[in-house]
Amino acid sequence: MYQTTGDQHITEHHHYYGDGEAASPANSSIPRDIVHTPTEAPRYGLTAPDSVRLPLVGRTPRYLRDRKTLLAELLAAAGSHGGIHVLHGTGGCGKTAIAQELFRSVTSHLDTVGLWVNASERTTFRAGMLAVAADRGARTVELASAYAGQRAAADLVWHYLDSSPQRWVLVLDNADDPAVLGEGGWLRSSGQGTVVVTTRRGSSPVWQGAQLHRVGTLPVDDAALILRDLAPDSGTFAEARSMAQRLDCLPLALTLAGAFLSRQLLESWSMSDYQRRLQDDFTELIDRGADSDRDARHLVSRTWQISLDRLEKAGVPESVTLMRLLSCFSSDPLPLALFHPRRLSATDLVHATPSLDAQRVEVALRGLLDHSLVALVDVERGGAGVRCVRTHGVVLDSIAASVPDDQRLLLTASAVGLLAEEFPKELGEARAVGGVGWLAPHVVNLLRRVPGPGVALEAVELALRLAALTYGMGDYHASSSVARSAAEIGRGQLGADHPVTLRARHRLALALFRLGKFSESERLHRDVLDSRVRLLGRENVETLTSLQDIHEPLAQLGRLEECVASLRETEEIRARILGSDHPDTLHARALLIEYLANLNAQEEFDAFAPTAVAACEERLGAESFTTVTARHNFAYGLYVFGRWAQAEEAARVAVSARERIHGAEHYLTLSATILLSWILEKRGQGDEAITLARRVVVGQERALGAEHPYVLANRAGLATSLVESGRVEEAVVLATRNLPLCERTLGPGDPVTIKTLAVIELGGADGEGSPLGQDGGPVERA
Repeated sequence: MYQTTGDQHITEHHHYYGDGEAASPANSSIPRDIVHTPTEAPRYGLTAPDSVRLPLVGRTPRYLRDRKTLLAELLAAAGSHGGIHVLHGTGGCGKTAIAQELFRSVTSHLDTVGLWVNASERTTFRAGMLAVAADRGARTVELASAYAGQRAAADLVWHYLDSSPQRWVLVLDNADDPAVLGEGGWLRSSGQGTVVVTTRRGSSPVWQGAQLHRVGTLPVDDAALILRDLAPDSGTFAEARSMAQRLDCLPLALTLAGAFLSRQLLESWSMSDYQRRLQDDFTELIDRGADSDRDARHLVSRTWQISLDRLEKAGVPESVTLMRLLSCFSSDPLPLALFHPRRLSATDLVHATPSLDAQRVEVALRGLLDHSLVALVDVERGGAGVRCVRTHGVVLDSIAASVPDDQRLLLTASAVGLLAEEFPKELGEARAVGGVGWLAPHVVNLLRRVPGPGVALEAVELALRLAALTYGMGDYHASSSVARSAAEIGRGQLGADHPVTLRARHRLALALFRLGKFSESERLHRDVLDSRVRLLGRENVETLTSLQDIHEPLAQLGRLEECVASLRETEEIRARILGSDHPDTLHARALLIEYLANLNAQEEFDAFAPTAVAACEERLGAESFTTVTARHNFAYGLYVFGRWAQAEEAARVAVSARERIHGAEHYLTLSATILLSWILEKRGQGDEAITLARRVVVGQERALGAEHPYVLANRAGLATSLVESGRVEEAVVLATRNLPLCERTLGPGDPVTIKTLAVIELGGADGEGSPLGQDGGPVERA
């Protein structure tokens, strides 16, 4: 007896079976003429898929790289304990491809049935699951009642999966909305098979009890092999490797790029050609490799939009603006502190579309994390762990390309302001936090996103601050990269003669010199100097800075007279305008000490150098950069003039001072150390000299690169010293490594190349000491 209120609607449903026919689950065939199906339309409007025995996902990957460990784990589960396995990761990372390879393997080599269901939408998922039930033996009448909503559909499907006489692997593909699987308990485990889910959502209560497998990008060598697999005639492995790095090793981007290269008819691009053209229109070019159906999941430009659309529908539109903000930066890790509500409240992002309120950034970030658009990583910085957010580079480029024009200025200006707060105010502070090199890729990418002059000046000035900090810390590669980008944006947005553009080009010239690109540095210095003379006059402060700094590449190019003339003129003008004791005047004098020694002007050196050192120390202090530079150069002059005992004492003071103000691994500390090594060799202290030289070569390789001219020279000097100390075998090994680098960088006729070859022929020692001991070496200022 039931007591009810309100309108009640009762529907009768009858099952009729033929003579001798039992209503058992094993019966999988009911004659149509004796089945009475409901006359009303199915409640869900479901249409069965064409197949559940094949992965109906478009392109089947021809090759799968670097997923062996994960595939082995999934195959082991399919062959024994089964369970639920969730493959999660950002769109395009290859989750479906892994599932396809598993599907192919189990159906080809195991006595296992493969079942494939598209779980991207509720209707297609339920229709696919009922088709799975039909495949496993469900009767038409049972399926009809489930279609009509008169029978528990999930229970029906899992009854037949549990009763399957064969083991099975069920793939639920593109389950980006876990709620579709969670409603009605559709996601279950069974002793008869294995469930594999592919999804962008790595975090969901629906996955409770499942084994999670994060799918990321490929190692660079495997990514290169995919390009070579798809387009073997388009480039070498080295070109494929470079292109794979540009595509951030994302399988979708690699597949599309490889497909495009392999299908060209009217043109024949190499991988290098393709990579160059990516600069013009990154996402559009990659998408040209897609099939004609242009499925959003198969397009770099649209696959991320699926996740962002879901977030908007879920009531988190702020995630869209946060994702666009992230696209202003690089794919390198960004500290989470950058997006603290206090910092975001200082921006105008509340006026963005959609609005990003500072108090909603936590929800927005959580949404991006849940949809695998970003990931959290811990990075060690300054001896401490820093929680960071990281986004895939291809995702960032794709998102950036889709930002509405009216939003670009607001987003870029906000990104500049947020990043500026991360900058240390001084060099000492930068050292204390473990360096600032991690900021370089973000600043470079931010400059790429600058939409116009409205924010260009602020962005270029920010870049110049970073270029100066990285230069001061001896990270010349980062300084060069940032300064070059700043100079390009400055020239394009502000004009070639804008003061900030000229500062950026001057900073680039300094970094190029440190990287051993002497001719390029001299040309750039000369161009900036000429522009400043024309625009500002010869006695302007910035003009004098150019006049002073051009001396460095001039000296290395053998134009010593021009080098000294530029320093003399700089010192004379500064003394007249600023005064003899002004720090800038004293610095020019500190630099001049070295070149008086190189000119062999011993009398002038003796009269000038001690006085200049004393003046620097008296006016600026013993620990000032200029004073330490003066003492370093003075030690070099004593060495050049053969005053070994005095030179050793002065060099040891210089090394200690350099270590205190720069650090033990800084380029200038290593410069002072190699000078001490030369002096000790002259004084017969060969073992200590070799120990110091080894330290310098290792440190300079790390800071400047294995083929820097100074590294080549110091490596050759170390090899020669090893020969002279009787360690011939070690010397030959070192010289054998050095020779091809010398020939490529310096040429076969260069003195360093010749001396390196002499070591290999066991003739490196010529009775006059180390080659570096004879030739001396550069002692440039920072």
